[in-house]
Amino acid sequence: MTTQSVLELLKEEIVPAQGCTEPIALAYVCAKAVEVLGKKAQKIDIFVSGNMIKNVKSVNIPNAGGLIGIEAACAMGAILGDASKELMVISSVKDEDLSRVREFLDKGVIKVIHDKTDIPLYAKAVVYSGDESAMVEIKHLHTNITKIEKNGKSVINRACNDAEFSTPYEKREKLSVKGIYELAKTIDISLIEELFDLVIKRNSTIAQAGLDGEYGVNIGCMINKNIQKGLYGDDQRNRCASFASAGGDARMSGCSLPVMTTSGSGNQGMAASLPIIRYCKDQNKSHETLIRTLFFSHLTTIHLKSSIGRLSAFCGVICATSAVSGALVFVEDGEYEAVSMAITNSLGNISGVICDGAKASCAMKIATGVYTAFDSSMLALSNRALHSGDGIVGQDIEDTINNIGILAKTGMKETDNIILGIMEKN
Repeated sequence: MTTQSVLELLKEEIVPAQGCTEPIALAYVCAKAVEVLGKKAQKIDIFVSGNMIKNVKSVNIPNAGGLIGIEAACAMGAILGDASKELMVISSVKDEDLSRVREFLDKGVIKVIHDKTDIPLYAKAVVYSGDESAMVEIKHLHTNITKIEKNGKSVINRACNDAEFSTPYEKREKLSVKGIYELAKTIDISLIEELFDLVIKRNSTIAQAGLDGEYGVNIGCMINKNIQKGLYGDDQRNRCASFASAGGDARMSGCSLPVMTTSGSGNQGMAASLPIIRYCKDQNKSHETLIRTLFFSHLTTIHLKSSIGRLSAFCGVICATSAVSGALVFVEDGEYEAVSMAITNSLGNISGVICDGAKASCAMKIATGVYTAFDSSMLALSNRALHSGDGIVGQDIEDTINNIGILAKTGMKETDNIILGIMEKN
């Protein structure tokens, strides 16, 4: 890939979002439908894929006064959302406005339809006001509008190859760990510094909020407190796991602070950045080294997720922390071979971690992934690695990544359905 293509890809993938991106996507699509209608919604039909149901069911919505679920996300967007803000669609909501959302929910006029589509990230909102209606559909990406209709007449109808879709930037397939490694070493720092300074600022802020407050299971805070008690060692491994998972605690529990996402996920954005931010701070690494390492970590996460897809039964945090494995070697001036070894070690170890929706335990998975990242990188720096034939590990890192894609897209397809079935019973 050219440097310009990479910069365009980063601009697409690393964006601000408030709250978990799936409920926010539903708020966005409903807000957009109301905007098209030009009137207040009286009724909403929302069609969603199984993966959307899975990732919206149990997670707190920011600025929603503790509301959770598909209906709440749709009502927040339809009643109080600003579609022009995309994944920050409900960022300006005030507490005093929430009574309007609750009144709308109490009417029972939101109908949720499970669309049995094969597209993991899919939502279609149809809003009604009297005899008038508006429809907005998104596919594959959280703000990728493919259809808009008003009163049954087409406004937008964009062609979208569902079988092959991964991103608007077709050159993504040319990404490789080696290419990312080499570009991270040589790219003009001025081209990426502003973006990653924003990543550092926003993701560090929500991580600190998670350490200071009471959110979810509070695993980040728990690790930190046990460091102070002497039950956990005061070392990089524990400090980085604490800092990273604290961000997940806050975000999954409705904290209104925005995060910088990666590959459509705030948890992935935090997992790819927060361990590196803390590590570089504690090790007194230069700001330039931090920026280059974040570039490597995020772009490698994007590469891994491109193989797997936006939503699946494969936990996306594992992609991000596998990238962190390589980044920890990169930051210590490890050669490309060692970087590849580290990523291979992580993928060969915890690729079986499932995604069972967005909820408090995502923070625990971040901690698990960070701990594995340290083990994997330290093994690699000692020239120790899993080899081809060790389960899903391939001939080289790109072969292994391809195997992970097959596992996630094909092997875990039925797993996704079973997970959803279990969740719908609870």
